[in-house]
Parts: sequence; structure tokens; C-alpha cells
Amino acid sequence: MNRLARPFARRSTARTLIAAAACATLLAGCGGKDDKAGEKPSGGASTGAAEAAFPVTLPNAWGKTEVKRKPLKVATVSDGDTDIALALGLVPVITPDAEDGGPVPEYKQRAITKLGAGKPKTYDDTDGTDYEAIAAEAPDVILGMNTWSMDTDYAKLAPIAPVVTFTDKAHSDTLTWQERLKTAAKALGMSAEAEKVIAANEKATADAAAAHPEFKGKAYTYAVVHPEQITFMSYADQNPGVFEQLGFKKTDKAKSYKADKNAVSLENLDELEADVLLMTYPFGDNGLLSAKELETNKLFQSLKVVKGKHYAVIPSENTLSSAVAYPDALSAPWVVEKLTPILAGAVAGK
Repeated sequence: MNRLARPFARRSTARTLIAAAACATLLAGCGGKDDKAGEKPSGGASTGAAEAAFPVTLPNAWGKTEVKRKPLKVATVSDGDTDIALALGLVPVITPDAEDGGPVPEYKQRAITKLGAGKPKTYDDTDGTDYEAIAAEAPDVILGMNTWSMDTDYAKLAPIAPVVTFTDKAHSDTLTWQERLKTAAKALGMSAEAEKVIAANEKATADAAAAHPEFKGKAYTYAVVHPEQITFMSYADQNPGVFEQLGFKKTDKAKSYKADKNAVSLENLDELEADVLLMTYPFGDNGLLSAKELETNKLFQSLKVVKGKHYAVIPSENTLSSAVAYPDALSAPWVVEKLTPILAGAVAGK
């Protein structure tokens, strides 16, 4: 889905509440054996073929990035960039502590376990990118395809290592996870691997859609309860996301909303009416209202979609709601896996 509306960052609950307005899809360095493992070339391409692709020069919004030889040590400046690396089979030498010391999301842990690695070395990014910590790891390249702070970071990161980032500042919001992955992969000499990741995700989504023909043509509304408002997320100009890839379509009411005009008042809850209604509450007690408060609202209870039990809550505790909002190369197949049964239950009225 489009990143223009930032309902929540992909962080732990505590950080989400602090950085609510602030991910799409993205090692070695924990010491001992991990150091050596992280320096092995990854992917299906032969080392010789990969080396032949270098040097690589990529334009960016601040100039250009030249990667002279195949990188072995990759640093990341966002959780989404970490997911790009992991999806390509690389464990970063250092990455921001997106979980704030909390549990690692299931999809990320799966990738780390598959790679036989421990938790990547992290830096505290509460106050932003830790340039000194990144420099200390002497990375060959720094991935910054999924960050909103590159305008500040670029000048301080570039002297450390080549920075792989977007060609236009507006792209921090508008690039798809596939585009981010492809750019990063080109700098890493792993374009073939990126295409395999994209194909695997497309297959997972297509298989889920084929297994649930009842999804096709059903109108949906997806709304997020923010601290200040209920946000109509499935507005007309929103790029088709996983819901539509699975066969759903936007409601006619979606035409009345856009990125900068997406609030639904409690007096107009009927705007949420659809064949299927999906809500999420990523801000917990700090949201405008709780699930219980909304579900006991008489106008909400009067909606046909609610009466028919075609309403479901997408959980935020397991990071599913944030992964839906900010899909990336690593989380996208997991989103389909976890979201499909929720959607099936909502369509069936269970």
C-alpha cells in the first residue's frame, strides 16, 4: 500500500506511540562465528558473475552512489532496509533497534533463523541514526531505501560508505517495496535474487486469492483508529495493496477520501459501510477510542457490515497491522499468510 499516509511506524508499541507519524520491504557482526558468516557472498549468482557487475553507479537525490566491488558488509538505517537485506539472504553488520529490545517480529525471526544467524547487532535510534556506531562496523555499503531522514543523514553517512537510496526525495513515500528492493539489489549485485523474492511473493498472493474465490469483487473498508481521528485508509487514490491483490475492491465511498482528507467522524460512521470492514487500533489506550468503545457505539452497531458480522480487527500486537501498512520484501508473504484467515472469517460472517 502507498506510504503517503503514515498511520504508525513499524516499531514496538512504546516507540509507536512516541513516533506515531513516522516501513516497505529490506549482516554479520555479532562477534565470533557471525563475523565470518556475514562476509560470505549470498544468493544464487556465482561470485565471478556478481563481481563482473561492478563497479555500479546509481543516481540519488543528493548526487550519485558508486559501489566499486560487491559488498560483503551491509549496514542499514531503517527496519525496512534491514528487511531488504534479510530477504536477499544477508545479515547486516549493524541495524537500528526497531524492536527497542523487545521481541523480533515472527517474519523477521524466521529469516534470521533460516540464515543461521543470531540477532543482528543494533544501535539505539531513539535520537536518530547513530553515525558513529555505523562507522565503527566499517560497512561496504549502507542501505537507506526506507527512511524518512535521509535528507539529514546523507551528508554524514556518505563519508562512511556508499549510500544506496532513492533518486528523488519524494520517493521516501511513494516507491513500492518492489522498487526499493530492486534498487538495493542492484547495488549489492543481487538483482536475480530480488526477482526471485518478488516472484515468490506474487505466487503466495496469487495462491491465496485462488484458494479464496469468495474474496473477488467484495467491497472493503480499511480504517485505522489514530489518536486524533478514525482514518479512512482505503481511499480512492490509495495504491492497491494486499486487500486488492487478494481480490477485494474499494467502496464507492472511497472516492470521497484522499491522503490529506481521510478523517471519519463519530457522527459519520456509516461512511465505513462495506461488504467487509477491517479496523485496527495500533495506538492502544492512546487511540481516539478503544475497540470496545467503538463496538458499543449505536451508529457503529447499526451498520449492515457489523450486524452481519463481516467486521474484523487486524491485530497490532503481532505487528500485522503495521506490516499491512508498510509491506516490504520480507513481511509481504507473511502478511498474506496471517491476513487471509482474518479476511475469510469476515467474508463468511464468523
